[in-house]
Amino acid sequence: MSDTHFSKPLIYMLIGSAIILALSLGVRHAFGLYLVPMSDEFGWGHNVFSLAIAMQNLIWGAVQPITGALADKYGSKIVVAAGGALYTIGLLLMAVSSTGLLLNLSAGLILGLALSATSFPILLSAVGRAAHPEKRSLAMGIASAAGSFGQFIMLPSTLLLLQKFGWSSALVVSAILIALIIPLAWMLKAPMYVSPTSSTNETSLSFKQILKLAWEHKPFWFLALGFLVCGFQVVFIGIHLPGYLIDHGFNATTGTIFLALVGLFNIVGTYTAGWLGGKYSKPKLLMGLYGLRGIAIIAFLLLPLSTWTIYAFGIIMGLLWLSTVPLTNGIVANMFGVKYLSMLSGIVFFTHQVGSFFGGWLGGVNHDMTGNYNAVWMFSIALSIFGVLVHFFVNEENVIND
Repeated sequence: MSDTHFSKPLIYMLIGSAIILALSLGVRHAFGLYLVPMSDEFGWGHNVFSLAIAMQNLIWGAVQPITGALADKYGSKIVVAAGGALYTIGLLLMAVSSTGLLLNLSAGLILGLALSATSFPILLSAVGRAAHPEKRSLAMGIASAAGSFGQFIMLPSTLLLLQKFGWSSALVVSAILIALIIPLAWMLKAPMYVSPTSSTNETSLSFKQILKLAWEHKPFWFLALGFLVCGFQVVFIGIHLPGYLIDHGFNATTGTIFLALVGLFNIVGTYTAGWLGGKYSKPKLLMGLYGLRGIAIIAFLLLPLSTWTIYAFGIIMGLLWLSTVPLTNGIVANMFGVKYLSMLSGIVFFTHQVGSFFGGWLGGVNHDMTGNYNAVWMFSIALSIFGVLVHFFVNEENVIND
């Protein structure tokens, strides 16, 4: 079998990663559907739920480099299994959260820790380590697309559960599904790919040496700044667009279909981004993605709001949604190799989650203060411009072998 084909252990890992991401991200992307029913039942402003989700994203990002370092040292399967257990506990506690404090503990702290062990940085790094360099971007794109399929399936399923049984029962059912991650983690067993012609520099570098190289490498930090834009935009839209549509006279089903369309078309977007990343400059592709996001948001705000423009926006944003993930992780792997990929991807992901924190929280604050989301929409457009500009300073050159 050629090196450029997927090995059987890698195929098994891809299947396991795909199902885990589908479950983990599918449940997580449906959190926006709980904002209105939980806020209405307990008399909260939108800022209470928004703060808990914002805290989740910030904690997720803050501990991601640590979780990544643990996965690099002890293996992905142990870390992912532990994350699945925490995720289950967090959802069960969220199901009985009747105060802002309990919501911050469950949806914020526990689920933030759990997501750091069951989402992209850990699973894509495991896939990236096992894949041939020429197929790495494509393998990451396939695994990323699976998370989107989970979003497509889980959103309408969650809405149905909410309508039939209420938000608390919906969270219990989600917890039962998430518990499946624990046994699935044992599919993550493919060995690291070692090229017969590769330099020994990467494998000989210590943890401290690779951190020093990353700290001094400016394109790495420009890449991280670009990922902040992604986090802000996807969490703001994912959490607040259903509420935005309700404000404009649409029902909860419209917002759910929007988010499901994002998930469906993100399957195409992430796979295509991974495939293109193996053929073209990843920084230039990222510039295009962030530019197109800004154009899509401007068009959505300027056109008359209707079911068709909402769904068209969902399709376009779906194509652009998480297409940044395989490209960004692929650039990190090209810069520093794959030995410490989980930890280094975790550092970049932290800035993504700083953006996610502000996207989730400021959306709620803006709405409570003004009754609309206008200021945050404008800021999202400005961030798209920033995302294009910052990737001018990113390259994919290997730092270790230079």
